[in-house]
Amino acid sequence: MGLGGSGRGGGRQRTIVVLGVLLALLAAACGGEDDGGGAVEETGQATGEGTGAAAGDEPIQVFGAYATEIEEPWDGVIHRALEAEAAEGRITYDFTDAIGYSGDMERVLREVAEQEQPDVIFGDAFGNEEAVRRVAAEYPDVAFVFGSGGGPAEPNVSVFDNWIHEPAYLSGMLAGGLTESGVLGVVGGFPVPEVNRITNAFIKGAQETNPEVEVKVTFINSWFDPAAAKEAALAQVDAGADVLFAERFGVIEAAEENGLLAFGNMSDQTELAPEHVVSGPTWNMTPTVQYVIDQVAAGSYTAQDLKDFSMVGKGGADLAPINTGVTGGIPDELVAQVEAREEEIRSGLFRVDIDEQQPAGSVVVEE
Repeated sequence: MGLGGSGRGGGRQRTIVVLGVLLALLAAACGGEDDGGGAVEETGQATGEGTGAAAGDEPIQVFGAYATEIEEPWDGVIHRALEAEAAEGRITYDFTDAIGYSGDMERVLREVAEQEQPDVIFGDAFGNEEAVRRVAAEYPDVAFVFGSGGGPAEPNVSVFDNWIHEPAYLSGMLAGGLTESGVLGVVGGFPVPEVNRITNAFIKGAQETNPEVEVKVTFINSWFDPAAAKEAALAQVDAGADVLFAERFGVIEAAEENGLLAFGNMSDQTELAPEHVVSGPTWNMTPTVQYVIDQVAAGSYTAQDLKDFSMVGKGGADLAPINTGVTGGIPDELVAQVEAREEEIRSGLFRVDIDEQQPAGSVVVEE
């Protein structure tokens, strides 16, 4: 597979190839005429009725279309889950990142659907919502599975999101119990529902362990601008914040340079600053990816909202391991309090409210 030069600017094209030569030869030797039920043709492409139908003997052909660089945690989570499936031999996987938001997504998706004809295209539709849905409507035999704030669309658009508000609440509990100044800082991308619910959950968690805590929230108006995120974090530090939540990439560097504690987001980011990163909400796309691949392989893919697969209950969200080795340590009683609340969330005894309103008093950096 390959779409040379399809990304914008720093976009890159990489391919992970899983070859099924012996299986293809066996299928060719044993197969007859295509009966419309998913038999493999000599080209190795799957045919048959149903969106993305594929023969069980062939790996599913998957393409990733990412608006930002895969180093950005949100797209990186999707990318790593697909890499893992490719390593297991269930899929072949190719991707383009750094596509951006100026119309290139529609062009890339159309070229991929037309030239590569994958079974599934995964990606993020935020900022490119209309483009994704226009192309999906033109290629109903390709499964489009995109991060989106909208709903699914028949016959082939499924949606997901990072429902990590539960571990964000637990992170807030830790932050509220660790702050000495009584001031926390949160740096987010845009004040959209998906970010607001994480931020509000973090604030609520902090208020459980520290009812008097003050939380300063800044939105940088970008999904990936580490320099701007760091600058916003430093301003919060100057205003008294001594614990930072890095909803966006770049904040942890500010914390480390100032000897402060920080929380990562989307993935375990402890390795970025082992003496300063306490924990953070993590998102695991594996349950979502595996569910979709199973559907496509069975020829039973349908458009749906995949929300549940990104929740704690199905293993799609979690709290990164609490790093008790951070500077200053973490009191045992605080860890025990957080772990007890975490167990209540898993058992369904405690529900973290979903609040998608922009946090009161938050600041949005002008573009």
